[in-house]
Amino acid sequence: MEQAQEPAGTGTPDAPGPGDGGDGRAGTALELLVHGVGGTTPADMLDDPRTVRVTGDDVAAVFRRTEDADAESRPEDYRGRPVPEAYVWCNLTSGNGTRALWLLLLPFMVVNLAHWMRPTAEGRTRTVRLYGLLVRLAGLTLTVLLVAAACEVALDLVAWQCAGTRRCAERHSWLGFLSPTMSDGGWWSAPGRRLALAAAVPAALTGLLWYLSLRTWRAYESQQPIDRGTGPEEEPARNALSRPGFWYGRRLVARLRAAHTAAALLTVAAAVGVPAARFDRRGGGPTPLDTLGWLLTAALAAGAVAVVAVVCRRGRSERRLDRALDERLVRRLPLAALLLLAGALLYGGWTRPGWTSAGRLPGDTAFGGLALAQGLLVIVLAVVAHLLHRSLPDARAAIRGLGGPAVAMLACALGGVMSGGVSQRVSDWLDGTDASIDGPPVLLTWQASVIPPLLVVVLLMCAVLARHTWRLVRAERAAVEEGHAGEDGDPGRTRRIAVARATAGLTDRAPLLVAITSAATLLLGAAALVGAMTTDRSPADAARGTPAAVHGAAETAQALGSWLIGLGFILFVTWGRRAYKDASARRTIGILWDVGTFWPRAAHPFAPPCYAERAVPDLTWRMASWTRATGGRLVISGHSQGSVLAASAAWQLEPSARKRVALLTYGSPLERLYGRWFPAHFGPAALDSLHTEVDCWRNLYRRTDPIGGPVRLPGASGPAVDRAPLQDPLSYGRTALHPLPAPILGHSDYQADPAFAEERRRLLARLRPEVPAPRHTGRPESVPAADDGPGSC
Repeated sequence: MEQAQEPAGTGTPDAPGPGDGGDGRAGTALELLVHGVGGTTPADMLDDPRTVRVTGDDVAAVFRRTEDADAESRPEDYRGRPVPEAYVWCNLTSGNGTRALWLLLLPFMVVNLAHWMRPTAEGRTRTVRLYGLLVRLAGLTLTVLLVAAACEVALDLVAWQCAGTRRCAERHSWLGFLSPTMSDGGWWSAPGRRLALAAAVPAALTGLLWYLSLRTWRAYESQQPIDRGTGPEEEPARNALSRPGFWYGRRLVARLRAAHTAAALLTVAAAVGVPAARFDRRGGGPTPLDTLGWLLTAALAAGAVAVVAVVCRRGRSERRLDRALDERLVRRLPLAALLLLAGALLYGGWTRPGWTSAGRLPGDTAFGGLALAQGLLVIVLAVVAHLLHRSLPDARAAIRGLGGPAVAMLACALGGVMSGGVSQRVSDWLDGTDASIDGPPVLLTWQASVIPPLLVVVLLMCAVLARHTWRLVRAERAAVEEGHAGEDGDPGRTRRIAVARATAGLTDRAPLLVAITSAATLLLGAAALVGAMTTDRSPADAARGTPAAVHGAAETAQALGSWLIGLGFILFVTWGRRAYKDASARRTIGILWDVGTFWPRAAHPFAPPCYAERAVPDLTWRMASWTRATGGRLVISGHSQGSVLAASAAWQLEPSARKRVALLTYGSPLERLYGRWFPAHFGPAALDSLHTEVDCWRNLYRRTDPIGGPVRLPGASGPAVDRAPLQDPLSYGRTALHPLPAPILGHSDYQADPAFAEERRRLLARLRPEVPAPRHTGRPESVPAADDGPGSC
């Protein structure tokens, strides 16, 4: 695609533009197109193979047709028609192969989503803050869990168990220099030195997470939104998405990055120092080492308290554009943790005669404490979410306001499965079938054993949903036949249309599936924790002496769970490798991030970056610069996820600029997904405020669309925004207009429907300066009187 210089009218909002000269440019209309999930090309969006980039970079940019590149200098050519532009943002989420590695950050992304699923509340400031605090603490436990899993693999399984066992070390000759027998008591064979050397693995993982978070912050969160200031027209924000600092989380991300980095380093230091300190506490040991052990333990505890205190501090600063950073905290906290790690390595590597590695490192207590903390946090979070939901009930909110706690529970389960999967696979690789080492902590074995019953619950739910869908198919078949009673029947086509409608409705059943899966995960996880802590044996060993059916079920669950968790981990890694090499698979993963990384990193700094912190300011700057420079109005047209970006950008505009914007959404998940799962930000009140603040809003959807749906505003606002469901397919049988069978479009190709062109014309008619139509006071001649009413378009 060609590139062109940025037109003069696309600079900062306060800069003078080409429309300020009284030469007739004022009032020129702009149509800004925003694509949805998966992305597309500017040529497809503008329906012209010749396009130029007018502003932006290789990551996200605005394009025009070549013939429209200098539209500002020829306003007379655009009387009665808009200047079309396309905002292309797909490279923000699916640009290069390295982003496939972000799959490893999936639990962090999921817990970050839980932060934004808070129920709607009014006048409950402390409770809202408590909700955010609990999610941030849950995110902190996930960081500690990931690093603890790396310590379990590198320090416990490899350096402590395998290198300390002759049979295991002989199987892996590369461990010879760490083995006391194979190296004949070499310098590195001392247990503390083996642990200190192996600590390089989790420390490197921590450094990688810190680097990725810093690098992605520079590419995403460093983009500053418009600083609207406190002008006379500025009004109190009716929705959090309209606050000036909502899309600028630099300060919080930097603070959380420092805290999580310090927590990870302290976890590694504890994994090295605590075993040495426990050995030094035995009678007869050197007193200086025992004293150093106590001092190190106290320092680690103080560091942990400091980390938790930082995480518990106030969260995001949204009411203003906060450019300040906590420089001392951001620098000193990770540095202090790094110094403690260095001290722990020196302390652990000191010579201790008679110290040998036997059994496991004390990992059961650590993993058990993490599991208990996560369970308690989720339970308290559910109580807080219930109180918030009860204060301002929303009938459409997912799981009656408990969507956040349910998703937080799934994030913790994902972290546990990934940790257990890595540990189990490494243990099997090191030991094979020799049973020469004890393997991972007992709790991880119990957690793997509850996976089969959890899958049974999920499969039963899927069976119930399948039965419900089949009933819907039969009902939809009757509705399709009734809707086309005057046409020749085609059972096959009727069935396909009915199936498309019924399966599209499964999206509305997702909250039930998530709720039951989360509840089952919590109960089974609690059972696994109790079983591991009370028996200190694997499920199969703990069931010895019980009835044969119980013992057989325990053995089957343990073996099958270990196999499933290993298979899942292998599939996870394989998918990531394939996505790194295969562009089509990489595009699929990019689509996952389109949905999962829309929200800023408010709960976890190591989550994949928020692309909306680049896209929303881009769109806001573009719209504000156009309306201020030319005095013209603007239609922003968004498909799928693009409609969410369009609405978010409209909220960020000043009130006067917002009144010059018309919004056209199609295939939009604004209410169906975002309104239900994120009610505090996209609930009925927020969407209704958007409708009243923009010039006009029209929404198109189909009953066969599994993602898009109606906005469902109450009262007369509903029909003013939502058009009746579009017909899909456009023609049931062959007609003169459609001589070939029309496809079932579902979520795609809304522009192919004549209704799209009709709604587009209606909105553009409002933008013509010669036919003004301000809200409630007038109507373009092309708009039928029957559409009059509150917010009528």
